[in-house]
Amino acid sequence: MAGTGTHVREVHVAVGVIVREGRVLIARRPDHVHQGGLLEFPGGKVEPEESVQDALVREIAEETGLQIAADCLQPVIGIRHDYGDKRVFLDVWRTDQARGKAHGREGQTIDWMCPEQLRDEDFPAANRPIIRALRLPFLLAITGDIQAGDAGVRQLSNALSKLPAVLPASDRASLVLLRAPGMAAEEYCSLAESASDLCETVGVGLLVHGSVSVFDENPDAAGLHLPWREAEKLDARPVPSGVWLGVSCHDAHEIDHAVVIGADYVTLGPVKQTTTHPDTPAMGWMEFRELVSRATIPVFALGGLEPADLDQVKQSGGQGVAGIGYWWPASCA
Repeated sequence: MAGTGTHVREVHVAVGVIVREGRVLIARRPDHVHQGGLLEFPGGKVEPEESVQDALVREIAEETGLQIAADCLQPVIGIRHDYGDKRVFLDVWRTDQARGKAHGREGQTIDWMCPEQLRDEDFPAANRPIIRALRLPFLLAITGDIQAGDAGVRQLSNALSKLPAVLPASDRASLVLLRAPGMAAEEYCSLAESASDLCETVGVGLLVHGSVSVFDENPDAAGLHLPWREAEKLDARPVPSGVWLGVSCHDAHEIDHAVVIGADYVTLGPVKQTTTHPDTPAMGWMEFRELVSRATIPVFALGGLEPADLDQVKQSGGQGVAGIGYWWPASCA
């Protein structure tokens, strides 16, 4: 407490996402502490004059016995959360280069879990965006110009056959966003139904694009991606919690609104100049990094980017790269 007691000091917490063979290190909080009994990602309070990386190196060693190097950590997300009796800033960093055998050195139970096993209700509320980040891929594939009917399905099939070649070896899953803004609603829904079956066959999730009614017509889709013009009309999450909800954003206000309506992720851009929208100014990496730093949900970088930009995106705190050109064949565009 500070001052008269009406202000709660924010606690800076370093959080480690330790990945090994596709599994994530998870601990159970002791019953007697804040949020006791729930699962958590390892980490702890950042001490005065200590960097978040140094705090993680220390905390991970103290809690689990694992050794990590500060320079092998990459930012994942920063989350501010007010529990009422406690306000925290979770500064989340990831590594797949931890050394040693993990064990609960403070008596806590620990386990290696697949991201798909992580349930929101088992974690403190502030941890939920971390779970989203772990389940989302690093590359979000967006369709280019696509035809209606069987011709569009053939285009998508051709593109999907080339998608594995551009995915990072460490990516866990694939999501494809079926974007066809000029297509009639009835034609789009028919294409989405066929595309969903095709994507399911190859193990890819299909996101539909447009208004809430588009998802209502395609309830078996993996999720809905809202253009900003649709997202700004909403004041609550329009789809079930079991599917993805994304929003196209361009500034801090739009990101904040996406959080309010319960989005799981946003796309943000354009980061670089694009040939498809040459009159739209690029924000550049500095502005992208600044906007990501205040976002509390995963952010995909969009606009003139390729898989080669993935490291830059991650170092800026972004989730990954969203785009068309890196996977949609020129013959399809």
